[in-house]
Amino acid sequence: MASRFKSNLSDMSHNSISQGLALVAHGPLSKGQWKLGSVQSRELLDDEVLVRVIASGICLADVHIGDAPAALGDNLSSPVYYPRVLGHEGSGYVEKTGSSVSQLSVGDPVLLSFTSCGACYACEDNHPAHCADMFRLNFVADREVYQSEGSDRCDIGGSFFGQSSFASRAVVKARCLVNLRGVVESDEELKYLGPLGCGVQTGSAAMLNIGAVKAGQDVAIIGVGSVGLSAIMLAKTLGATHTVNTSEESTDLTAEVRRITDGRGVHVSLDTTGVRALARASYDFACNGGKIIPVGMSAPTDTWDIPMLDLMNSGKQILGCVQGDVVPQQYALDMIAWKRKGVFPYEKIMKFYNVSDFSKALEDMRLGEVVKPVLVWP
Repeated sequence: MASRFKSNLSDMSHNSISQGLALVAHGPLSKGQWKLGSVQSRELLDDEVLVRVIASGICLADVHIGDAPAALGDNLSSPVYYPRVLGHEGSGYVEKTGSSVSQLSVGDPVLLSFTSCGACYACEDNHPAHCADMFRLNFVADREVYQSEGSDRCDIGGSFFGQSSFASRAVVKARCLVNLRGVVESDEELKYLGPLGCGVQTGSAAMLNIGAVKAGQDVAIIGVGSVGLSAIMLAKTLGATHTVNTSEESTDLTAEVRRITDGRGVHVSLDTTGVRALARASYDFACNGGKIIPVGMSAPTDTWDIPMLDLMNSGKQILGCVQGDVVPQQYALDMIAWKRKGVFPYEKIMKFYNVSDFSKALEDMRLGEVVKPVLVWP
């Protein structure tokens, strides 16, 4: 494959390339192959923006993709390949814009979220999270965005979720960006917005947008990662009261949920774990007419064994959910407003790490000592 980098990077003008620091996955994380190093980016495409990243959240999706065996990337349509820059939650400032970008200016504070094609039936119907090209644009992305420095130069993939935010200067699709000009009140506030573009918005919007939860309804949220806790924080503002600890061997989750709801079951059941047994439980303890929303990342081959007659007779609804079916440019502003009103304290799940301490951030997340580690870039 021919590289889109010019043959001699030293011949490129200062305005054509940008240098920066990036956390590069050279191979699986568990093999110790994520390294911090200097990179250069290719020229911006017309629809891209160069963002100076302030903060980037670490999500389990980064770990899942960045710890898969390298052999899975032999197919050019595979989402697994190395080397690449991951990261799909971030915030920062616009440094440069592509020729067709008109809604953003240099210096604008921005939040980074997912990308979409903008032209398919789902995008035109205001559902970009269900874009017909979602998988290719966000997971397969672009194998030639950055290049390593030094004598052993090689192309490095980027544009993960349209952004690859694990970089001090990220090449980002303009459709990923939420312009916060006139909204953000300080650099410190912008840092706290870094993780909003995936996990926080997914959990909260799954409950509000997909579940359409109303006051007085019963809701069950399985899992206490950033997605689950974001949903729980908003559920508590609506009056949620009970916690069930499933680590206790004697706990029968379905029986306990039905006991709490006087045998009825819940109106909205949200599984954020992707664990098959828990996902099935979320179906079992939903009430008749209830909504079951699977959000957790599972293996591509995982399936549910659902009794079809029960599904028909009960009127239960199984609703797919990606990114809470939000339009980030609208929903991000809602999340910020809720935080300022004190009803959505998402900062409580965050812990900040200098990017040089990325290994500790990842280990703390693995051990459950932090829910949402956030890398702060120099």
